[in-house]
Amino acid sequence: MARRLTESKGVNTADGHPVKDSSSVSTVSSQRPRKSSSGNGQLSQAAAKTPASPRQRATAHSMAAAQRDISISEFFAKNRHLLGFDNPRKALLTTVKEAVDNALDACEEAGILPEIWVRIECMGENRFKVAVQDNGPGILRKQIPLIFGKLLYGSKFHRLRMSRGQQGIGISAAGMYGLLTTGKPVRIVSKTGRQHPAHYYEIQIDTKRNLPEILNGRGEGVDIPPGEAGQRWMEKYGIEWIDVDHGTRVTIELEGRFHRGRGSVEEYLEQTAIANPHVTIHYRDPEGQERTFLRAADQLPPEPREIKPHPYGVELGTLVGMLKQSTHGSLRQFLTHSFSRVSPAIARRICEAAQLSPRSSPKRIGRQEADALYQAIQQSRIPAPSVDCVVPIGEELILKGLRQVVQAEFYAAATRPPAVYRGNPFVIEVGLAYGGGPSIHRVSRETLAEMLAESDARTLRQFLITQFDGLGPAGADRIIQHAHLRRRMSPAKLSASEFERLHHALSTVNLQEGQTMSILRYANRVPLLFQAGACVITQTIAQMNWRAYGLSQPRGSLPQGPVTVMVHMASVWVPFTSESKEAIAAYPEIQRELRLALQAVGRKLKMYLLRRQRVHHEGQRRSIFLRYLGEVADAVASIRPISREELYEKLVEIAKKKTVEADMRLDEHGRPVSFDGDEFGGSVLVVESNEDRPAEVVD
Repeated sequence: MARRLTESKGVNTADGHPVKDSSSVSTVSSQRPRKSSSGNGQLSQAAAKTPASPRQRATAHSMAAAQRDISISEFFAKNRHLLGFDNPRKALLTTVKEAVDNALDACEEAGILPEIWVRIECMGENRFKVAVQDNGPGILRKQIPLIFGKLLYGSKFHRLRMSRGQQGIGISAAGMYGLLTTGKPVRIVSKTGRQHPAHYYEIQIDTKRNLPEILNGRGEGVDIPPGEAGQRWMEKYGIEWIDVDHGTRVTIELEGRFHRGRGSVEEYLEQTAIANPHVTIHYRDPEGQERTFLRAADQLPPEPREIKPHPYGVELGTLVGMLKQSTHGSLRQFLTHSFSRVSPAIARRICEAAQLSPRSSPKRIGRQEADALYQAIQQSRIPAPSVDCVVPIGEELILKGLRQVVQAEFYAAATRPPAVYRGNPFVIEVGLAYGGGPSIHRVSRETLAEMLAESDARTLRQFLITQFDGLGPAGADRIIQHAHLRRRMSPAKLSASEFERLHHALSTVNLQEGQTMSILRYANRVPLLFQAGACVITQTIAQMNWRAYGLSQPRGSLPQGPVTVMVHMASVWVPFTSESKEAIAAYPEIQRELRLALQAVGRKLKMYLLRRQRVHHEGQRRSIFLRYLGEVADAVASIRPISREELYEKLVEIAKKKTVEADMRLDEHGRPVSFDGDEFGGSVLVVESNEDRPAEVVD
C-alpha cells in the first residue's frame, strides 16, 4: 500500500500537478453528484440509487391537538345549501317561507285567526329586506334571542303532533344567511299585549359557539313602552311595526334575487292560501305592488293533540336508551306509560312473548333481553296510533281553497282514512281542478315585461316552460310558432313588435291539448316548490295510468290536459329527503295511500268527462233532429190533412225527450250546469258558465 501511494504521488499531469490516487477520486465522486456529459445537471446513476430522507409526518399527538368540536351553526354556515340557501333566488323564497310557517304555527297554537303581512324591499343590487309580521301571541323576552339566534332550538322536535316546523333550524338559519351575505343582524319586534311593552332586539348568531349575540341595549335588547310614546320612539329610530295588539315582526336583510312565475314568493303565498283557507295574507313586492289573499274560512282547524311514540315506530337502539332512562318501577308500567295504544293487557302479552317478568326493572334489562322485547313488540298486535294528532284540511275546505286560486270548471276532493308508516300516523288528501284556461292567458303586458327582464333563461322556449305552470314543450312550441318567433332567441332581447306578438300568442293560443298537469305539493299545509322529481308525490302521479280516467298521457310522463292536482300529506313527522324540506321520501305505505287517493278523484273526473261527452253528443243529435223536423212536418202535412204547426210541436217535444241530457246546459267547453252531485260520489264542485260562483257543493 505504501509503495502504491508513493508511485501515485510521483505521477504528474501535463501541467505539472500531481495526480491523486484513483481510489480516492472514485470515493469522492460517489459522494457528490456528477453532471452528465450533456451538461443537463442530472444526477448520476449512483446518486439516483441513494434513498432520500423520509418527510416528517404528523404524529398521533399533533393530530389529536388539531381536533376540536364542530358547532352545528358552523357546519350549516359552510353547507347552507342543505337548508335551501344554495342560490340567491331560492334563498329569498326560503326566508319568507320559514317566517310565514312560524307565524301560522304560533297563531294556530294560540287559537288566533292568522293575519300575516309580508314586505319585500329592494335595498340595492341583489340585496333585499324581508319583513314578516303576524298577529300571533308574541314571544317572551328571554326566548327571543334563542329562537332567532341559535340553531336546533325549538319546541316541536320532541313532541309528536302535526306542525309545520319540525327541526328548530329554519328562521335562525335564515338570519344566519343574511348575516353571512350582508353582515346585517336580524331585527325582531315582539309584543304580547296592548298594555305590555314591545321587545326589540338586534341579533346575530355566533357560528363558532351556536349562541346568539345581542347588539342593542348593551346586550340586553330594548323594551319599547306601549302607547303613543312607544310609537314615537319607533318612528324616531326607523323601526317598522303594524299596529296590532300582539304579534311578532322579524326583519332580515339578505342577498337574493326577486322574480315572478314558477318558484316565486307570490306562487308560494298563493299555494299557502289554498292549504290554509283560514289565513289572510297581505303581500307587497319590491316594486310596490300589493296583493291580498283573503281568508275563505272563519274557523281555525282543530288543534292537534300530542301523542306518545307508537311501539312499531321505535327502533332497537332507541328502545335500549328509553329503558336506561326510564323512571318507572316495572316493565309493565314502562310499556303502558311510554308508548301509545299499549294497554296493560297488551303489555302483559309482550312480556310473555319476550319471556320477561312484567315486574322487572326497566333499568336492569340487558342487551339480549332488550332485543327479545323488541322482537316481541314487532310480533304483537297493537292498534294503530290515535289520529287526533293529525288534522287534515278537509274536503270542503280543499274545494274552497282551490276555487279561490285556480280557475276551473270542475273540482273534486278526497281525504283518505288515517294510515301509519314506521309507527307515525299520516293522512293523504287530494284535490283536483279540471278545465278553465291556464294562468298564462291572464298575464298582463306589464307582468310579462317584468318576467322577461328578470328571467335568466337563455332561450325563449326555456323561459316559457320554466315560468308557467302546466306549459309543456309542445305548448311552448305552439306559442312561439303562432308568434312567428324563434325558439332559441334570447327572451331579454325581444323587440317591441316581437313582444306584442308574444303577448298576443299567450292570450289566444289554445293550450289545452299540449298543457301538462300542474301539481301542487304540500306537507303539513306547507307548499313544496322545489325538487319535484325527487318527491314521492310526483313519482306516484307519473306512475299512474291516467288514460283510464279520460286524460292523455305520454309514456313515463305526467298526464296532459287542463288539470291541476293538489296533494297534501299531514303527519306528526313528515319524512323529508333533506333538511331543506323540499321533497317527501318514498315509503311504501305513503305510496299506497297516494295511489288510492288519486284514484278516488280520478274516478270522479272520469264520470264528469263522460257526462260532458254525453251532453255534447245529445246536443248534436237534437240539432240534427231540429234541422229536418220542419221538412218532415211539411211533407206529412201535404200528404194528410193535419195541422203542420201541431205536428211540428209534437215532433219537437219527442226530440227533446229523446235528447233530454242536452238540457243540462253544458257548453262545448263543459262549464255546466245543474246536476245530481251524488252521482259523482260527493265532495264535488261544478262552476256555472253564466256566473262566476260555485253552483253547488255536495258533501
